[in-house]
Amino acid sequence: MDRSNGIYDQVEQDTPEARAARQLDKVQTVIATAMKSSGEFKARMKAAGLCAKDIKDLDSFSRIPVLRKKELLGLQQDKGLDWLLTAAPGELSRIYQSPGPLFDPEGREKDYWGWTEGFYAAGFRPGDLVQMTFSYHLTPAGLMLEEPLREIGCAVIPAGPGNTTVQSQLMTSLPVTGFVGMTSFLKVIADKASAAGMDLKKDFNLDVAFVAAERLPESLRTEVEEAFGMKVRQGYGTADVGCLAYECLELGGMHVSSRCYVEICDPQTGSPLPMGEMGEVVVTPYTLSYPLIRFGTGDLSRMVDTPCACGRTAPKLAGILGRVDDTAKVKGQFIYPAQVAQVVAKFPQIEKHQIVITNEDDRDLLTLKLQLSAPLDESVFVPAFQEMVKLRPALDLLKNSDQIEDGAAPLVDLRTYE
Repeated sequence: MDRSNGIYDQVEQDTPEARAARQLDKVQTVIATAMKSSGEFKARMKAAGLCAKDIKDLDSFSRIPVLRKKELLGLQQDKGLDWLLTAAPGELSRIYQSPGPLFDPEGREKDYWGWTEGFYAAGFRPGDLVQMTFSYHLTPAGLMLEEPLREIGCAVIPAGPGNTTVQSQLMTSLPVTGFVGMTSFLKVIADKASAAGMDLKKDFNLDVAFVAAERLPESLRTEVEEAFGMKVRQGYGTADVGCLAYECLELGGMHVSSRCYVEICDPQTGSPLPMGEMGEVVVTPYTLSYPLIRFGTGDLSRMVDTPCACGRTAPKLAGILGRVDDTAKVKGQFIYPAQVAQVVAKFPQIEKHQIVITNEDDRDLLTLKLQLSAPLDESVFVPAFQEMVKLRPALDLLKNSDQIEDGAAPLVDLRTYE
């Protein structure tokens, strides 16, 4: 199978002038639609003293205030999902729910989440049999990433997460050539298969992987690629807006997707920053059913415009370099200190708590430090935490000599970003 560099859509090779004209046309269409039907966007524009005719170019587009994820959560809870939609809920394709809880509507537009060109850039081709290990339950990841594979012409095994023994059996019993999921999970599959005496290159047929939802250290990429004799490429997106950027076979950063307008902005003012400066990733997808215009992801990155040998002309994001606020993403899930506080409040013996996130052997670890006034039943607390936050914590029960200081940050992320 020829997996060499290929272009899925000719817009990926637009000149800067053609790309800017297309971006302006797309964002003005989204604005016009949102001004008719989205209560959220109309209220945001009114508060800023703006109307649609004020947005004459991409420079004036940046005058629209940024909508942040925390604000979105509050708006859904206070105003209801309808207030943010331009279509009735029953006219959508699906509605998912992410931790928060936050609703993630999916419209009926073709390739709604926009991942198809990213999969093609990573080397997926018609005829691939792909094992999907993201969840299909409530959260959008599984179906979000399955549909572009089928658009390309791949077959998909909806394996979902977990159960590494079954994952290995599927990959070795069937001619599975592609993997979609988290790199850390693929490494777990590799480690357990090797421990069982399997030859990863002879017993498996894996050729390409598309990974997301966690940072990808180059050391981990290299380890997995060499173990299976495959290519591992990553995509960047969110459950709210879908694909933002993706790697090609040449590496060197993630090409900004043609299905959205991406800015790097000052986290305080929301104003775009010059090429090469680090700031918050702000995105406007061109989808119309659920217009999230100038949506602040909370992720930090910078944009580079070095020419790429693959032929794509879009600038690249130079990785995800950190988080703007006090939330963090662990194993594909956002951790909100307010959610953790809700769980802790049910256990009066917990006097203080602190979330600590580390990375050991290329695997993220969430530890919850607890300062107690009385014994804690961990068999009750851990499931309660997991039900709310969707992750299982490691508990660090502090002794009297090791206390959490007054005013300490509720979340400490000790990971370093390459």
